[in-house]
Amino acid sequence: MTTATALEPALSVRQVLALDRVLAGEPEVVAGAGHLDRSVRWVHVAEAADVGVMLTGGEMVLTTGVLLAGDPDAQAEYIRSLHRAEAAAVVLGLGRAFPTPPDVMRRAAERCGLPMVVLHRPFPFAELTEEVQSRLVRSKFAAVSLSEAVRTALTGLITTGAPLQRMLDEIAVHAACPVVVTNLAHRVLATAGERSAVDDVLRDWERIARQAGGSEGDGWIRAELGGRGERWGRIVLCGYRGDAATGRLLADRAAEALVLHRMLGGSVHTWEEESAQGLLTDLVSGVVPARQLLPRARAAGLPVNRRAFVPLVVRDGDPGQIDRVLRLLGLPGLVAELADGATAVLLSLARDQDAEALAAHFALRLRHETGARTTVAAASPRTAWDDVPGGLREALHVAEAAADAPADQDQPVLVRLRDVHLRGLIRLLRDDPNVQSFAERELDGLLCGADAESELLPVLRTYLATGRNKSRTAQLHHVSRPALYRRLEAIEARLGVDLDDFEQAASVHIALLAHDAQQR
Repeated sequence: MTTATALEPALSVRQVLALDRVLAGEPEVVAGAGHLDRSVRWVHVAEAADVGVMLTGGEMVLTTGVLLAGDPDAQAEYIRSLHRAEAAAVVLGLGRAFPTPPDVMRRAAERCGLPMVVLHRPFPFAELTEEVQSRLVRSKFAAVSLSEAVRTALTGLITTGAPLQRMLDEIAVHAACPVVVTNLAHRVLATAGERSAVDDVLRDWERIARQAGGSEGDGWIRAELGGRGERWGRIVLCGYRGDAATGRLLADRAAEALVLHRMLGGSVHTWEEESAQGLLTDLVSGVVPARQLLPRARAAGLPVNRRAFVPLVVRDGDPGQIDRVLRLLGLPGLVAELADGATAVLLSLARDQDAEALAAHFALRLRHETGARTTVAAASPRTAWDDVPGGLREALHVAEAAADAPADQDQPVLVRLRDVHLRGLIRLLRDDPNVQSFAERELDGLLCGADAESELLPVLRTYLATGRNKSRTAQLHHVSRPALYRRLEAIEARLGVDLDDFEQAASVHIALLAHDAQQR
C-alpha cells in the first residue's frame, strides 16, 4: 500500500507552468526540461540563501535571487541545497538582481536535474502561491470525497454479498479506465471496464504487465492484495487519466475492499474459478466472438499459440478435484462449473501430443481419484481457436446424451459423439417442433393416463432399452413374467401398436427418447 504522504494531492511542474497566471509572467525553462513531470506538493516563496533546510520535498521555490547576486558560489550552493532537499523546481523572477538567467545557477540546475524556470515579466508571487495552494486544497478535498464515495459504494456491495465482478464494475466506473485483478504471476483473474479498452490491455498482457511492474507511468497504478503479511495478488488501474495521487488513493480503497470481500468469502468460488467460469461460459454461449475472447484466455494463463484444444465436460464433477487432477498430470487447461451441474474443461496441448490418449488418461485418472463412476464427455480436438466454442457445445451435447442413458447401463470412462448414437441425435433435435409433435402423437395414449409415469411408461422405457428383452425387463421391475405381459398388453392397447413389429417398436422408442430429452 502507498503511504499517507504519497497520497497528498499534487500538480506537476508542467501543469503549474501552464496556469494562466504563470503564463502572464512569460516563463522559460532554462534547465531540467526533462523533469517537468515532477510533482509539486507546495509552493514556497523564499529569498534566504539556506532555504534548503526549510524544505521537506516536493516544493516549487519562488525567488528573485536578491541575496545571491554577485556571488557565483552562493548561487551554485543554492541550487545544490534545493536538490538535496528534493525540491520540485525553482522559479527565478528576472529583474534588478538578475536581468538575464544566471549561467552558474542554470548549469548547476542542469547537472542536478532540477527544473529551473525564469519569468521574463514582473510577476506577483502571491498570486501564484494562492492559485497553486487553492488548487491543491481543492484536489485534496476532491480526492477525500472520491475515497469516501468508493468506500461507501464497495462496503454496500460487500454487505449485500455482491460477486467480485460487480465490485470491479463499480471500481471501473469511478476510475473511468480498465481495471484488472491478477495473481502474483500476472495471471488475470478478473477485469472490468469498457470491453474494447479491456481487450486492448489484455492483447499483450504479459509483456505490458511485466514492463509496467516497476513503475507507475502512463496512468498504470497498482495496489497489492493480501493480508497478515502475505501477498496473493494485485489490482491495476490501466491508463488512469486523473492525477496520480487520486489514482493511488482509489486503487488503495479498491484493494481494501477486495481483500475484505475475499476474507468474508462472498462467493463459493475462488477468483481463479470465477475467471475461468466467465471465460468458458462466454465461449459456450457464443454471445462474444471467440476471436475477441482470445486475449482473455491468454491473460488467464492458457497457452494459445500453435495448440490443440480438447473440450471436455464432466457431469456432476467437483471443479476443484478436476483441477487437481489436471495439475497432477501436468496438463494445462481451464476448469469451470457451468449450468445444470456440468463442469467444462478446456485442455491446451502441444500439437504433437496425442490428444485422444491424453484425454482418455485424464478420464481414467479422474475416475480413480474420485472413486465414483465418473464419465467424461469429449469433443474432437480443435486446432483453431475459433472452433473452440463449437467443440465445447459438442462436449456438452455428448454429456447430456450420455446422462439420458438408463441408470443400469454401463458408461465408458470417456464418451464421444460416436458413442451416443441415436440418443445423441434425438437430443440435438429435441426442441424441433416437428419432433415434439411426433413424440406427443406417438405416446399420447400413455401420456394422458394417470398411471403412465408411475407404472406403464417406465416399463416401456426399460423394455425398449433392453432390446425388448422380457425376462430382463421383468427382473429389473421385480415383477413376474405374466404381470409384465399384462402391462405390455396394456401399453400396446393404449398406443395402438404392436411392439413385436420392429418398425412400430422403433417409432415408439424414438418418440420416448425425444420425450425424455425434452423432460430433462
